[in-house]
Amino acid sequence: MTVLVTGATGNAGSAVVRALAAAGIPGRALVRKEVELPTGIEPVIGDLNRPDTFASGLAGVTGMFLLSGYERAEELLKNAADAGVRRIALLSSSSVVGTRTDNAIAAYHLAAEQAVTSSGMAWTFLRPNSFMTNTLRWLDQLRAGDEIRVQWPDVAVATIHPDDLAEVAVRALTEDGHERTAYRLTGPVALRPAEQVRILGEALGRPLRAYEMEDAETIAELRATMPEQYASAFESFYADGIIDETSVTDDVQRVTGHPPRTLEAWTQENKALFS
Repeated sequence: MTVLVTGATGNAGSAVVRALAAAGIPGRALVRKEVELPTGIEPVIGDLNRPDTFASGLAGVTGMFLLSGYERAEELLKNAADAGVRRIALLSSSSVVGTRTDNAIAAYHLAAEQAVTSSGMAWTFLRPNSFMTNTLRWLDQLRAGDEIRVQWPDVAVATIHPDDLAEVAVRALTEDGHERTAYRLTGPVALRPAEQVRILGEALGRPLRAYEMEDAETIAELRATMPEQYASAFESFYADGIIDETSVTDDVQRVTGHPPRTLEAWTQENKALFS
């Protein structure tokens, strides 16, 4: 049994790499260049947008943790099937179960799900809420002071700890019983942005305060920092409410056997990142 992790240096992929290493499961990490990896994890140098660059690294792989939104997905999946890969755990999105899925973000996740479904391999879709690591987007503001500008202040989100996502992914790739299943993964409680700021402030020992942005301010900021189609998608998610990241599910508990980790735990574990 060997698992290949794509996006191995990202928030989700690095958590999957750590989970494999902690469980003693042999793994390979798709990376663009040599990086330090945990014991038992081998690097595979390649580019996810260019499946030909790492086709040889699929030999002996039984399961693959796959990201959505990359080019030549069908070619990659054919290479994987031809190499004997049996299981795919796809990192999808909560947006694919929204009331509308005609936006840019939902579209690329849905396309990835369709490609995986057509691959002939056993699949599990992981549809998480926003990650707790998104708290790091406030890092520059924290360096400037104790006021944090928060977007969509009235929208509570049950953010998920990346390690919970990783545990579910590893189980889906190494155990029976998860095939043809889409897991809707959430944290334990929905928190408004101001509540998230308070929890982070408690961990850092700082009197942080939230400046609650008007929707118009948020939309202007999004359009200044990302392509229009993605800014419009986030506007529809949170201003129009076409996705639900407030509800809490029991999928993490059912798959892993423990309740989802809290934001308090994540901030305590990672407070050094904010120094």
